[in-house]
Amino acid sequence: MRYLLPSLFLVALLAMLMLRGYVHSEILADHRVRPPAPIGQVPEHILKGGPVIDARSAQSPQALSVPDRKLVLTFDDGPDPEWTPKVLDKLKQYDAHGVFFVTGTMASRHPDLVERMVEEGHEIGLHTFNHPDLSFQTKSRIDWELSQNQLAIAGAAGIRTSLFRPPYSSFSDALDDKSWPVTQYIGSRGYITAFNNTDSEDWKRPGVDAIIKRATPKGTEGSIVLMHDSGGDRSQTVAALDRFLPSMQERGYTFASLTEALGAPSAHTQVTGPELWKGKAWVWAVAVSEKTTSVLVVGLAVIGFLVMLRFVMMLLLSFLHARKVRKRNFSWGAPYTEPVSVLVPAYNERECIANTVRSLMAGEHPIEIIVIDDGSTDGTADIVEAMRLPNVRVVRQENAGKPAALNNGLANARFDIVVMMDGDTVFELATVRELVQPFGDPRVGAVAGNAKVGNRDSLIGAWQHIEYVMGFNLDRRMYDLLGCMPTIPGAVGAFRADALERFGGMSEDTLAEDTDVTMALHRDGWRVVYAEKARAWTEAPESVQQLWSQRYRWSYGTMQAIWKHRRAVIERGPSGRFGRVGLPLVSLFMVLFPLLAPLIDVFLLYGLVFGPTQNTVVAWLGVLAIQAVCAAYAFRLDREKMTHLISLPLQQILYRQLMYVVLLQSWITALTGGRLRWQKLRRTGAVEAPGSIPGQRQRSNEKRPVA
Repeated sequence: MRYLLPSLFLVALLAMLMLRGYVHSEILADHRVRPPAPIGQVPEHILKGGPVIDARSAQSPQALSVPDRKLVLTFDDGPDPEWTPKVLDKLKQYDAHGVFFVTGTMASRHPDLVERMVEEGHEIGLHTFNHPDLSFQTKSRIDWELSQNQLAIAGAAGIRTSLFRPPYSSFSDALDDKSWPVTQYIGSRGYITAFNNTDSEDWKRPGVDAIIKRATPKGTEGSIVLMHDSGGDRSQTVAALDRFLPSMQERGYTFASLTEALGAPSAHTQVTGPELWKGKAWVWAVAVSEKTTSVLVVGLAVIGFLVMLRFVMMLLLSFLHARKVRKRNFSWGAPYTEPVSVLVPAYNERECIANTVRSLMAGEHPIEIIVIDDGSTDGTADIVEAMRLPNVRVVRQENAGKPAALNNGLANARFDIVVMMDGDTVFELATVRELVQPFGDPRVGAVAGNAKVGNRDSLIGAWQHIEYVMGFNLDRRMYDLLGCMPTIPGAVGAFRADALERFGGMSEDTLAEDTDVTMALHRDGWRVVYAEKARAWTEAPESVQQLWSQRYRWSYGTMQAIWKHRRAVIERGPSGRFGRVGLPLVSLFMVLFPLLAPLIDVFLLYGLVFGPTQNTVVAWLGVLAIQAVCAAYAFRLDREKMTHLISLPLQQILYRQLMYVVLLQSWITALTGGRLRWQKLRRTGAVEAPGSIPGQRQRSNEKRPVA
C-alpha cells in the first residue's frame, strides 16, 4: 500500500494536469491560420449564395439565406463565465433567440451556461474543441474536434447538435480551395455549416456605435450577425445589444435561432444512454481537474510564501546566532573541564569503530569511552577490546536496538555529562571540549553538535553535504535562537545525565529517539542549544537505497515524535511554550512544507510543457538563486568550500524529488497504520576527521558501493 498509493496519487495528479492543459488549449492546440488560397474548386453558386451551407449531399450542396426581416444573432468562442450570462440576460430581456457556437474547451469548463442557453430557447452550434484552423488538420483530427465538442455539449445540456461554424471563418464567399474541402467533409458528417453575412467586428472593440452600424443589415434583408461572447472584454458587445435589439425590433425584425429563421426542424437532438453518461463523466472529470488545479495554485502560493518566510528566518536568525556566539566576550558560563562519558552504540561497525575510538582518544577533553555492542555478529566488540586503550570499556548486550544500547550506556556512565555519537562517526580533536562548554549554563540540558558529511567525494555525498550544511546546521542556528531545537543529532550530541533520568532516558516509542528525547527535554524546561565548533564527521549513505532507508526512518520517526508530544500544545509552562512555538514550526517546516513543496516542481514541469515556458524558467531560476544565496551563506558560516555548490541545481532537480517521495511514503505509512523497523546501513569506514590521527583500517573484501 505504501508504494501503490503514491503511484496512484502521482498518476491521478498527472492525469488531472494533462486534462486541464487540454481543456485550456495548452496541449494539442494549433493556432496556425492559413492565408487565402485560390477559389477554382469552389462552386459558383456557393460563392454567390447565402451564408448557410448544406453539403450533406455531396452531389448537390446548397447555399441557404435567411428570409427578410429575420436576424440570427450568433455568438462565437463561448461560453464565458463573465460575459455570456450578460449576453443571455439581454436576449432574455428582449425576448430574442440566438445561436451560440461554443468551443469544447469552454463548454467543458462552464457546462451550466450551455444548459442555460438550451433552457432559454437558444440553439447550440459546434465551434470545434480547441479552435484550430481545420484546413491544416487531417480528417481524423477534424473528427476528433467534432466528437469532443459534442461530448462536452452532451455532458452539459444532454443534447447533440447538427450546426457547425469553422474557426477563423467569415462570409461564405471567402471559401477557397483549402477551406471548401473541409466544408464538404463536415457536411458528409451530417452537419450544416453556418457562416455569416453581417460581421459586427466586436472583437476589435471599435465602440458601441460602430458595432451597431456594422451589425445592421441593409433595408429589410435577413442576415446572420456575427458577435462574440468570449475571447476578451465584451462590455461593448453587451452595451450594443441593449440598443441594437429594441431598435431592430422596432423596425419589424425578429430575432430567431437559425432553424427557426429557416423554418427547419430543430438542430438539437436529445442524448440518452451511454452517450449521455459519457458526456456527464467528461464534464465531471474536467470540473475535478479545474478545482484540483485551483487548490494546487493556492497551495503553490502558500508554499511560495513559506519558502520566502523560511529563507528570511534562516538568514536573519542564523546571522544573529553567529553574531551572538562569535563575540569575543561570549561565554556560556564558567569553562566546563570535568570529565564526561562518551557513549558509542555499535551494531556491526567493524569497518568504522576503530577510527571512531581513535578520534575520541586523541581529543582534548578528559573522557571515558563506553562502546555498547548491540549484539554485533562481525566482531565489533572484539576489535575495540583488542585495541587495549585506557578509559575504554566495552559493554555487550543482546541485540535490542539503539535506544536500549544508549540506556545501557547511561546506566554504566560515571560522569554527569554524557556525549552520544554513532559508531560510524569520528570527532575532531576539540569536538568534545566544544560540545560540553554550554553546560556552564545550568539551564542547558542538551547540546547539538555540528554534524558533517565525511564521504562527500561522490555526487550523492556532495548533495547530502549541501543538505547538512544548509538544511540542518542553518536550521539549528535558527531553532537555537527561537528556543525550540527539534533534534539533537545522533552523530554528535551531549546531555545532562540527570535531565535524561527525569523521564527514563532514551525512549523506544519512536524511530527517531533523538528527536523524541529533545522534545521531552524542552517540555521539561531545559534549554537545548547548538555548538557550531563541535564538529563531527559522519559516514552518509552512499547509495540511493541506503539513503531512502535512512530518510524514510527519519521522516517517519519525526512524525511519531510530533504525535507523541502533541499534548504540549494545550499544556502550560515550558511544555506549553514548546508546544505552541516549537511543534508548529517543526510540523510546518519539517513535515507539511516538504510535503507540499513538490508543487513547485509540478508547476515547473507543467509550465515547461504547456507554457509560458520563459516565465516558468525565470521563476524557477529565481527560487534557485534564493536557495543558492542561503547555501552560500551557510557554507560561509561553516567555513566550507563553495565548490560543492556546483551540484546545487542538480540536487534541486533530482535529490529533492527523492526526499519528496520518501516523505510522502512516510505519510502514507503513518496514515495506513504501518510499522517501520530499524534498518542497518552498510558502512565502509572511509571517514576520518581533519586533524585526527589516522589509524590502520580494517580491510574488507567488500567493494565500496558506488552512488
